[in-house]
Amino acid sequence: MNRFIFATALAAIPAALLAQDGVPVVAPGNPILADGRYYSTDPAPFVDGDTLWVLAGRDEAAPNVNDFIMNEWQLLSTNDPASGRWRHYPAIARPEAVFGWAEPGRAYAGQIVKGLDGRYYMYAPVLERNSDAPDRFAIGVAVADRIIGPWRDAHPSGPIISQRVGVPNNIQNIDPTVLIDDDRRVYLYWGTFGQLRGVELAQDMLTPKGQAISVKTLTGFFEAPWLMKRKGTYYMLYAGNNAGPNSPCTPAVYHACIAYGSAPSPLGPWTYRGTVLPPVSSTTDHSGAVEFKGQWYLTYHTADAVGGGHFRRSVAIDRMDWDDSVTPSAIRPVTPTRRPQPPAAPTRNIAASAHTAASNEPIPLQYWIKSLNDGIVKAAPLPPDLWGSWSPNNPPQQWVEYRWPTAVTLNGSRIRFWGDHPAGANEGVAPPRAWHLEYWQNGWKPVPGASAYGTAVDGWQAVRFPAITTRCLRAVFDASGSAGKFAGVAVQEWEALAPRATAPTKAKPPVMPSCDVSKA
Repeated sequence: MNRFIFATALAAIPAALLAQDGVPVVAPGNPILADGRYYSTDPAPFVDGDTLWVLAGRDEAAPNVNDFIMNEWQLLSTNDPASGRWRHYPAIARPEAVFGWAEPGRAYAGQIVKGLDGRYYMYAPVLERNSDAPDRFAIGVAVADRIIGPWRDAHPSGPIISQRVGVPNNIQNIDPTVLIDDDRRVYLYWGTFGQLRGVELAQDMLTPKGQAISVKTLTGFFEAPWLMKRKGTYYMLYAGNNAGPNSPCTPAVYHACIAYGSAPSPLGPWTYRGTVLPPVSSTTDHSGAVEFKGQWYLTYHTADAVGGGHFRRSVAIDRMDWDDSVTPSAIRPVTPTRRPQPPAAPTRNIAASAHTAASNEPIPLQYWIKSLNDGIVKAAPLPPDLWGSWSPNNPPQQWVEYRWPTAVTLNGSRIRFWGDHPAGANEGVAPPRAWHLEYWQNGWKPVPGASAYGTAVDGWQAVRFPAITTRCLRAVFDASGSAGKFAGVAVQEWEALAPRATAPTKAKPPVMPSCDVSKA
């Protein structure tokens, strides 16, 4: 059945029936939902009997919208992750349908646990409809007799945590994670923007008990905590963004890695332990981990589905293994995987096989130099989708450079500029006043016979020239500006075109030496 027919048939099935029985999904790898019909995000795995469940939000943003458009939660389930056989339960709950005090939308990351009374509890961040708090995000709790619902408010008087109630605070109250310990005590953590809070809950699963703690010792904590326990040790996964060129987490501040810490008790003290998962194709990441039939699994999200993006994310799952030779046991790094991909089409663009360099290294932390030749072009890119040069004091000229291990032959180039200010601006990011290509031949020389160099930001700017053979190509940008002040320059993608199409290859480490140094 083709995608259109399947989607049409699915649309004819009542939502209540889909939520009750689920839709079979065959996923020969990641992401689980990959065809772009449903996006899924913020996974929270949960084991119930012989079934692994994953609670997820649903991204519904248009391709050119940079915002979290999330109106409902959904579920995925499997009896064997390795089989690739899943069931999808769309639209199991919506904020305004469950919580009478909540606004529609903003169905952010939640978690389901099986309560002390045998019922299912879903901890969910939503927006309070009538609140005078500076930030109206709050954590509500829903309850159901079955994991697929129907869900109803377990605390109809309002949220259990907000800036005004439960544990009054001045942070954004999202991303709850809950653990019921072996002694039946219940613990809740939540937080974002570098603020992590934790508190014990009473046996009713609702009422904060005792003093809340503020965790400051998890290096790079940004958001998305996930609390779990193994062999008497407590672990906290989280999205980290301690960025820098030598960071073990991420080179770009907009991206996140999955890092973790450990503690001897559920309320700490917490010790940072390292990185579990490197940045993925989406800027955000949100993980959860669980043991299922003797094997641990890590769930997270990426932008790898058809039409995916930073606000159109999809749940992925991979095995997670432990190193028990150390104390406490360490989580081994997880390598993200993808379902089999068709062979890449032959292309004239050989930029992917080059190493990148730029005049403004180390690159400002909001940008990512790997975006120059990653082959990805977005309708509404975020800063890490760009190489950029913006700084408080921009120079009049900047350059980016490709270095190949051996000489290549080129006869063209294409570039996509980005800007948030018009041509001629002397602030922000603007298209360059002019630019040109240079190649290395016992020194940098202008590419001879080049066609016109366009500077618009609304599409590809193509340059043609007679064939040259070189190991290094440089794009040199004269910045827009006036009165001695200059705007920054930003490039989303830069292609280097060979005369004939070949199968694409990627650059391999180590980084190539500068062009005036002979290849070892």
